[in-house]
Amino acid sequence: MSATTKENNGEVLVVGFKDSKILDSQRIELVGRELQESVPQALNKKLLLNFRGVSFMSSAMITKLVMLNKTCKAQSVTLKFCEVSPNVLEVFKITNLNKLFDIQASEEKAIASFDKKGWFS
Repeated sequence: MSATTKENNGEVLVVGFKDSKILDSQRIELVGRELQESVPQALNKKLLLNFRGVSFMSSAMITKLVMLNKTCKAQSVTLKFCEVSPNVLEVFKITNLNKLFDIQASEEKAIASFDKKGWFS
């Protein structure tokens, strides 16, 4: 049984999470594997993780996100996050990962931001 959902929204592959708390080590392995499998599926090199409904994740899950970011960079896939809960966002801020990840407020804003180039667009 999968731990994520995948759908195309225009040119963007949107991956969502089925769990509100991502804590169990087996579940984290499954989520990590599914996220890595999503990278080559992002045909237009645009991958969006929608954290709607995720209220908590363990540090092991955050490690999976950092590894996903490295994979995306290596394969020239643009990775963005959206709808990150205040709890999870606070963890990203404490760990300075909010500077590593491109975090958008909503799925619509995130999808629109893929098309922006440079500072003045």
